[in-house]
Amino acid sequence: MSQSDADAKALRDVEAFGCHVLLISGDEDGPNFCYSIGIEATSQQPDLLILGMRSETAHWIINEYNERVRAGEVFVPNLPYYGFIEGFPVFFSLLGREHYKKYLGWGRWFYGGNTFRAYQMIYPTTSGLWPWSKGAPEGYLWAMPLLCPPPSPLPIGQV
Repeated sequence: MSQSDADAKALRDVEAFGCHVLLISGDEDGPNFCYSIGIEATSQQPDLLILGMRSETAHWIINEYNERVRAGEVFVPNLPYYGFIEGFPVFFSLLGREHYKKYLGWGRWFYGGNTFRAYQMIYPTTSGLWPWSKGAPEGYLWAMPLLCPPPSPLPIGQV
C-alpha cells in the first residue's frame, strides 16, 4: 500500500468509524504501541495511546473507547474506568505534548500539528500493580512508561 493509499484509508476510516487505529511494532528501543487518530475530530474527546500491550487487545480497547465516546460517554482524566480489561480498572491521563512526535506521528499529520488532545491509557499488571506501585516489575515499567502524570492523589488500594 502506498503512502497516499494509507492516508486515504485513514481518512475513510475516520469518516466511517470515527477513528483510524495504528499499530506500531516495538523494538529494543521501545515497546509496541497502538493509537487512534480522529476521535477528537469526530467525538470531541481525546484520542488514545496504549503502550506495551498485545496489538489485538490494544486495537479492541481503542475501538471500545471510540464506541463509548461516540455513544456520549465522557472520560475524565485520572479516574478509574472498567470494562476495558476484565477484573481491573484503567485510568486515562492526558499525554504530554512533548511525546506527540515520538508516538503520535499520524495524529500530528491528521490534525496539522500538536493541536489535539490524547490520553495514555494506564493499566495494571495482572497482579494489580501500577507504574507508581512499589515493586512494579521492571519489564512492565519498560513496556508501559508513564508519559503523563499519575493520578493525584493516588487511588486508595492502588499504591
